[in-house]
Amino acid sequence: MDLDRIDLAVVRELQTDGRLAYETLAQRVGLSRPATRARVQRLLDSGAVRVAAVVLPAVRGLTASAHLSVGTRGEAGPVARAISAMPQAPFVSLTAGRRAVMAELRTEGLAELDRAIERVRTLPGVGTVDPLITMRHLKDPYLPSGVPTVSGVGLDDTDRLILDELERDGRLPFAELAERVGLSAGATRSRTLRMLDSGVVRVPALVRPEVLGLGFLCGFAVRLEGPREAVAERLAGWERVSFLSSCLGRAELVGTVSAESFAAVSATLEEMRACEGVLDVESWVHLELVKERYDLGHSVP
Repeated sequence: MDLDRIDLAVVRELQTDGRLAYETLAQRVGLSRPATRARVQRLLDSGAVRVAAVVLPAVRGLTASAHLSVGTRGEAGPVARAISAMPQAPFVSLTAGRRAVMAELRTEGLAELDRAIERVRTLPGVGTVDPLITMRHLKDPYLPSGVPTVSGVGLDDTDRLILDELERDGRLPFAELAERVGLSAGATRSRTLRMLDSGVVRVPALVRPEVLGLGFLCGFAVRLEGPREAVAERLAGWERVSFLSSCLGRAELVGTVSAESFAAVSATLEEMRACEGVLDVESWVHLELVKERYDLGHSVP
């Protein structure tokens, strides 16, 4: 869909806080409350924008993750769809590069991660699977930043019900949310704000990259010489690097460039190759995002 200047302003505000009150949002974008509400609803109805809770993986017990490069025997589409059906796979993409499919797995510990990787290996049409085991997420557009002050162990069943409902609809009013979880509106609001303030959860607008003019996505894996901290910090600071992880395997860093053109992607990769400490940059173009659902717990396909 085509977005005008005010639509983009609405989207940017909701990316920061998807539960922003209509009155506050209207003041920030310079519209009346009814006009702002209508614009938000149009964006949501289009499917270009969703507002949903994104829970810190550790709260769900998802403490292990890996990026998989998957080679196929025959067509890649069926393989990508089969991987996307796995609840442990929040991200699956068809790519142009060394491998035809890229996927991310998030699991409850390394033992389950190993089983999930083996499951991918046994899928019909899979030829090779090359995993990069994540050590630490350095930059993520969806996840809460920092270390939460309320751990998953400290959440009770009611807290988890609130998170489940907000994963389905991040803009659910407190009154309706309270009815669904069986609390008063005040108690529901207090619990929700406690989890938001602690970093357990974020409720952003999840926006398709092309809607923001950033429809050119390129994955990369970086091999380094010497310590990774300086290079990782530098790359994480680049606006076009939308995702970055430190990993073990054939590379030390893996990430994504989101840009406005292939020329911008190329320029970013060239700048990356010129960084001190970088030995090699492998890259691949994301042709089709088959699945991207970081807002759902891995128990939900």
